[in-house]
Amino acid sequence: MCSRNGDRHMAKHMATNYLSFAQDGATIENAQVLVDANLASLGPGKVRRCGVPDRSALWGAQHSCSNQCGESPTSCSCQATCESLGICCPDYWEFCLHISPYSGTLLGGKDVTILNVTFDTSADVKCRFGQEIVTSGYVAEDGRAHCFSPLLYQTGMISLEISSNGGQTFPRSSVWFSDHHSKVAASEKSNLINETQWQYYGTPGTGGSLTMTWNNGTLPASHINIELWGYQETGKPYTEHCTAEWKYLYTLKRNFPNTGTFSFLPAPSALHSAWELGALRITSNGSLDGQSNVAAIWSSEHALAWQLEAAFRKDPAAWATAKCQAWDAQEEGLPDFLTEILDCPCTLAQARADTGRFHTDYGCDMEKGSVCTYHPGAVHCVRGVQASPNYAAGQQCCYDATGVQVLTGDSNGGSTPDRGHDWGAPPYKKPPRVPGFSHWMYDVLSFYYCCLWSDNCSYYFKHRPSSGCRQYHPPRAASAFGDPHFITFDGTHFTFNGLGEYTVLESNLTFLTVQGRTRQASLNGTEAKVTGFSAIAVQENNSDVVEMRLLEHSSSTLEVLLNHQALNFSEQTWMDPKGLFLYAVPGTSATVMFSSGAGVEVKGIGQLLSVTILLPERFLNHTRGLFGVMNGNPQDDFTLRNGTVLPSSSTSEQLFAFGADWAISNTTSLLTYDTQYLLHNFDGPKHNASFVPVFSLLEDPTDPLTKDMALLCQSDPFCRFDVLATRDLAVGNSTKWSHQNYQCLKESLQPVVSCGWLELPTNGSKNSTNYLAGSVVRFRCSPGYSLSGSAERTCQSNGEWSGDPTACLPSTGAKQQLALGTILGILGFGILAVLIF
Repeated sequence: MCSRNGDRHMAKHMATNYLSFAQDGATIENAQVLVDANLASLGPGKVRRCGVPDRSALWGAQHSCSNQCGESPTSCSCQATCESLGICCPDYWEFCLHISPYSGTLLGGKDVTILNVTFDTSADVKCRFGQEIVTSGYVAEDGRAHCFSPLLYQTGMISLEISSNGGQTFPRSSVWFSDHHSKVAASEKSNLINETQWQYYGTPGTGGSLTMTWNNGTLPASHINIELWGYQETGKPYTEHCTAEWKYLYTLKRNFPNTGTFSFLPAPSALHSAWELGALRITSNGSLDGQSNVAAIWSSEHALAWQLEAAFRKDPAAWATAKCQAWDAQEEGLPDFLTEILDCPCTLAQARADTGRFHTDYGCDMEKGSVCTYHPGAVHCVRGVQASPNYAAGQQCCYDATGVQVLTGDSNGGSTPDRGHDWGAPPYKKPPRVPGFSHWMYDVLSFYYCCLWSDNCSYYFKHRPSSGCRQYHPPRAASAFGDPHFITFDGTHFTFNGLGEYTVLESNLTFLTVQGRTRQASLNGTEAKVTGFSAIAVQENNSDVVEMRLLEHSSSTLEVLLNHQALNFSEQTWMDPKGLFLYAVPGTSATVMFSSGAGVEVKGIGQLLSVTILLPERFLNHTRGLFGVMNGNPQDDFTLRNGTVLPSSSTSEQLFAFGADWAISNTTSLLTYDTQYLLHNFDGPKHNASFVPVFSLLEDPTDPLTKDMALLCQSDPFCRFDVLATRDLAVGNSTKWSHQNYQCLKESLQPVVSCGWLELPTNGSKNSTNYLAGSVVRFRCSPGYSLSGSAERTCQSNGEWSGDPTACLPSTGAKQQLALGTILGILGFGILAVLIF
């Protein structure tokens, strides 16, 4: 990673040097204008081949940004923060590139434009992705170079380097975001109309023409080719010999008008029937069959039922049963991954609240209508964010409308763990870690074999049983909001209105660090004697640094920075940086999910930030900072750096000293300093000792604001304090809202006792699938069977079921009636015979 704040150390004296070019009273920006004007007078000899002026003649000998983007040489900077500080090296804009778009599917085919550099049209442009894959670029008539994103087997941030000399050197660089294919915008992919028809094609009752559509403006060509590509993984699983491959199979249609829609009648393909997973690719008709390094539109990956061999169409169930049984045999020889994945949360409320470890599964999302194709009966599913450590496996948890977990023992729509995590796992590239596609090979195609194309789900659920939730432990939560008011992991409430930068939390367990910067709240256009968070920066181990902050001249817009560079969420809201996952609601909130299971959520609430931290139980006794020691004991929450513990009855002034003790230093800061305001106010002592806040406020009955405050805040002490401190009901309302959110979070994360799944008795039924404390399950037997054991069992608070195991046995009365009927039948036949003869 680049030096965290190299720009900060040189910014002040560099700005002074730059201003020497300006007239008296000129700004840094004006100085740059003068420099550019002087450059123009130097003539064409000082313009580089790529079209960027050579400023070295004016600036003198300086460090170069060639192969140095993101670094900070001693005399100038190649970090992104240099742009706003005016301290960039002279050739920064030549070598540190801005690109558009900045992201695309890992399947490739995106045409990427370099925005800030122009090239000679004869330049031999090469593009290197991830320091490994080299593709050919081109220079358009406007002098801008273009690259095509290649087929990758990984997601996340990928280095992009540019050469203009045929690949001899790659001095220019940027960053490309490789996206999980399912997270790419629908407008960027072709759409398979009636996906159910595609999934079941060739099975009884499903046939006819298939139709796909696409945005024809995405691919600037009058005619297109439509190709089929297949995906496979070969070699022994979990060995270095196991490899992943996307391969061109054949062209479905050539030279077809780019109308945005295409229909065809599929035919079985004996030659390519071994390829059971694939995707359709649309390219310009000028491209060769299967040509790489071209602009393309991909469909979603899908099971290739429509082109499987004739044997599948002749008897789909028999074909799928054989495949299911072969998969079953293969699973028997693979390692048991179930023992190293997390148990599911017991309730939907817990699953949605535990944002550090679980995230919405977009294949079953209640916010998008609960379209749960693979989990009938569920209304919402989540996935474990992190893959398991050894086998890169994943957890999936689904819930019904009552909020309880759907289990495979009760329903084909139950929660199923995954041998291949759907989102993949670092270092990616090799099975089972390839994002999306390994999951298809290990977990989804087998579901088609056993459950969708044949009636053999018992095979599938034998290897993919729901984990239940008996071993699930909710995380602990701490939060700070408003002016700011802190609620520690152990429930201690206090207010700290320091002005500066502080350690909110740090842990020696995973070297998790959360730092916060405060600013004074506004009071009728002036600064109030209270503060609130304006920036939060986080890092764990050697992960990337994420900072969430309010823009300097904006009261509520949240900006997110990655390694001190502002992120753009216009193309995607989910990112996979190093050591973490990042999800954002642009301009409003951001959630950071670390590999340890720790989660940090920051929201822009009015003119201040709120921050909530979730920690798994493994962090017990491993935290310190403003959120205290997480150990269930509120008496030691006010622990100073040196280990001294202030009493829980400390005064507001004493707690102010406690907070000041947790000020950070320049050498430990994760925060960004990319404006003169930040340099002037925070490039020194991190706690402003000259700022003395208001510690308490009296409610004046004659104050007109008091009545409105009481009506708004009711009994919320944080809301009441903030209204009086800022004279602003909106600030109080934001504080009240944040406090209520925290209370709802705490309620959702309350531990829940599960007694575990109760098996349905053979030849019987049960009235409930709720196995949580207090639930009652009643059993009935089918006609001709009698109930043995308990007819009713209650889940007790100790996690055990009341009563005895239940079974349905053939009724004794039924046996006697059958025997008597047989005897009477024989006697009746004998009497009838006597009468006849």
